[in-house]
Amino acid sequence: QVQLVESGGGLVQPGGSLRLSCAASGSIWRINTMAWYRQAPGKGRELVADITSGGGTNYCDSVKGRFTISMNNAKNTMLLQMNSLKPEDTAVYYCNAELFRAISTMTPTSYWGQGTQVTVSS
Repeated sequence: QVQLVESGGGLVQPGGSLRLSCAASGSIWRINTMAWYRQAPGKGRELVADITSGGGTNYCDSVKGRFTISMNNAKNTMLLQMNSLKPEDTAVYYCNAELFRAISTMTPTSYWGQGTQVTVSS
């Protein structure tokens, strides 16, 4: 089995910073891509940022220049450094990983964490 565990959420004032962590564990041969999604109340889940095992990154327009995603391939962990936070960043943030569980697996499988709440408010 594979588990993704997020940590680092909380309450922060506008302009503040938070760092989210995601750790993948279990039967993993290789992680293809990791990503952060978020879902605000009454809205759909949106991609915040993703990163490939080769280090390529992608950000949604609203967080470019403020958030930084990084990944440690050896430890199967991912970070999201969030700076200059705004009230509109308030959401539940979910970790996602597309990974191969065995060398014989032809296509990657997608896994999700349980989510961590980020609230930006004065």
